[in-house]
Amino acid sequence: MTKHIFITGGVVSSLGKGLTSAAIGMILERRGLKVSMQKLDPYINVDPGTMSPFQHGEVYVTDDGAETDLDLGHYERFTHARLSKSSNFTTGKIYSQVIAKERRGDYLGRTVQVIPHITDAIKEAIHEGVTSDDGRPVDVALTEIGGTVGDIESLPFLEAARQFAIDKPRGDVLFVHLTLLPYLRASGEMKTKPTQQSVGKLREIGIMADILICRTEQPMTREMAQKISMFCNVRSEAVIEERDVEFSIYEVPTNLVRAGLDKLIVERLGLPDAGVTRMDDWAIMLDDIKRTKDSVEIAVVGKYIELHDAYKSIYEALSHSGIANHCKVVLRKVRAEDLTGAPEKLALLEGVHGLVVPGGFGERGIEGKIQAIRWAREKGVPFFGICLGMQCAVIEYARNVLGLEGAHTLEHSPHTQHPVISLMPDQENLHELGGTMRLGAFRCALEQDTLAHRLYGSTMISERHRHRYEFNNDYRAIFESSKMKLSGLNPERNLVEIVELPEHPFFIGVQFHPEFKSTPLIPQPIFKGFVAAALAHSRNGGRERVRERNHA
Repeated sequence: MTKHIFITGGVVSSLGKGLTSAAIGMILERRGLKVSMQKLDPYINVDPGTMSPFQHGEVYVTDDGAETDLDLGHYERFTHARLSKSSNFTTGKIYSQVIAKERRGDYLGRTVQVIPHITDAIKEAIHEGVTSDDGRPVDVALTEIGGTVGDIESLPFLEAARQFAIDKPRGDVLFVHLTLLPYLRASGEMKTKPTQQSVGKLREIGIMADILICRTEQPMTREMAQKISMFCNVRSEAVIEERDVEFSIYEVPTNLVRAGLDKLIVERLGLPDAGVTRMDDWAIMLDDIKRTKDSVEIAVVGKYIELHDAYKSIYEALSHSGIANHCKVVLRKVRAEDLTGAPEKLALLEGVHGLVVPGGFGERGIEGKIQAIRWAREKGVPFFGICLGMQCAVIEYARNVLGLEGAHTLEHSPHTQHPVISLMPDQENLHELGGTMRLGAFRCALEQDTLAHRLYGSTMISERHRHRYEFNNDYRAIFESSKMKLSGLNPERNLVEIVELPEHPFFIGVQFHPEFKSTPLIPQPIFKGFVAAALAHSRNGGRERVRERNHA
């Protein structure tokens, strides 16, 4: 029978519940257990697909096309859990399902209430989140509850979790509470009172924390752990320190193993005890990160650059590729708007070893992205365009190489004479924005002897998408007669998925989002190749290589 772990958070938001949940999932997998991962979000949006990245960070997409919370990216980077539409439920999604049942008459005239109808729907969602892709039963299902204990929005989810624990046999459900131990520099002390109050608020709801994980800047003394244990009614061995990491977020799992969390969970839930949590390959990776001296600077030119979480998966994929190439990736975040206008503004890019232009929505900054791409193409600087970044590369090439004056995308220029990027036919008559894009994993056939083929080492791949607009096939012939290679096509719908310039040291644009399939130990192939090209550019000069190719 599947055991369940609920992860809650207190004191303040952004403590790192998602990262901690992913780390717990990973260390349990490393003990030979099969896990599933799920996030319950208290906001009323049905999903984060219509939310600004400034509000909630990036939208993470699963293989089956769910637009989900960015914490699911942590889950997939740390574990092998199969994530799907059942791995992320929001208040809006739960209420939509309950209201739909009420409209159908499923409640047979009863008054529909938060308890039991909403909480029952949440409990059904928790069961639905226990997913497996190989038919093997899941040993442990981890469910992270978003928000902070004490928030009005989180109460139905916490109540449902309380009921869920009562419904299950004793010992089958574990509550892990993440809290903060603030350090007051003026007095030189860490304070336990916020943790005490957070646990007290959880007890008022009816939930007793089994394990406390305490976020802290400073080491937690034994005396402090004993004090927290006494006032929070948690055994002292179950008060776990989670100190801020020094080098990388990927230190978190090893730190939790060092604190004994893996053994504690196995013991409390009565799980099969493999005796050891195998972290050898992870430890080697962390050692490589700490010893790395070389660095490469990558410019990320985007619309949402002010919020790090807006491009979270892209930054992580670059980091993974840095690990694989034994170098540290230094980010230079550049607002696309700041590159718009006078050519001298491109000085913001001088000295970088590679350029990434990520996806996005809306017209703001698009001309700056196009300017940056032209700079990278003409200077021989490695370039990688993702989704809108690929579309901007097509627009730039059409304008400045193919002579298609005013070429643009119909998304932002409905009257352009050369709509090299156009709306997908199945998107034309849609009136709702949420969940209606081309979403999820689709196949892509790669042409042999191209950069994409060399990077993937395969002629058929599958990557995740999130877009409405595409390369306009009416312009296929003119592009195919140029030096730009259309190296990847969706076989079912004949859509252009990848463009590249063979004569450039490294120039590739993809319609999909490859960042979603990168992990620390297995970096995504294009990202890995891009960072390798940027490293080569930093060492021996990309301009010389361009001149040599052109001369040849």
